[in-house]
Amino acid sequence: MRPPLRAVAMLAATAALITGCNSGDDWSQPRPRPAAIGSLGPGFIDPSTTPAPEATVKPRPGSWAGVHPSKDYRVVLLTAGDDRPTKALVTAVEDWADDEGVALRKVVVGDAHDAVPGITRAMEMGPDLIVTAGNDLIDPLALVTPNHLDQQFLVVGAELAEPTHNVTAADWSGASFRGEGLGMSSTYDPDSFTAERCAAAIRAGVAAVLTDLTGIVVWLDEPQ
Repeated sequence: MRPPLRAVAMLAATAALITGCNSGDDWSQPRPRPAAIGSLGPGFIDPSTTPAPEATVKPRPGSWAGVHPSKDYRVVLLTAGDDRPTKALVTAVEDWADDEGVALRKVVVGDAHDAVPGITRAMEMGPDLIVTAGNDLIDPLALVTPNHLDQQFLVVGAELAEPTHNVTAADWSGASFRGEGLGMSSTYDPDSFTAERCAAAIRAGVAAVLTDLTGIVVWLDEPQ
């Protein structure tokens, strides 16, 4: 006996939810390189020079506000940990994606053994940018990112000790975890992960990536 049409429709809808992909959001299809809409304001960087790799820039608050991603910018949020700072960063990224109309997918890393496979899963989705939140991802990122220079990463609320040109960070003194056995910074302060600071981190970091200022640390110590 053939199942009722209603049951068939419900099964199809369930399958679509599980895969998270249909003809309208198939990231496997080629498309033009995404572009920045707008431009950086005065004070983001010194206009007379281009930041060197691994440099730290200290943008004027709000100097990134004029830069937005093009329509359907594809971002994977890669996250590890359920501590309050990580949750604050995740909320900021999700709010930013909603405000900007970004196509956002999420990969949650369960434990240390899942970190490298989690990064791999994020890359296999084919995003324009992978945004990471959670200190437990820093050492795995240092291991993986130099071997995948065509994939852009943005680390919010932490940084890599020696980033390659495809890894940008948005950080501040109350965050500043760098991994590689260096331990937690003496200035680490979980209370510094305010909604305002986390929102600034994702917006300033994405603005840097979109304008090809990659492989640097965007330092956000000034009040936001």
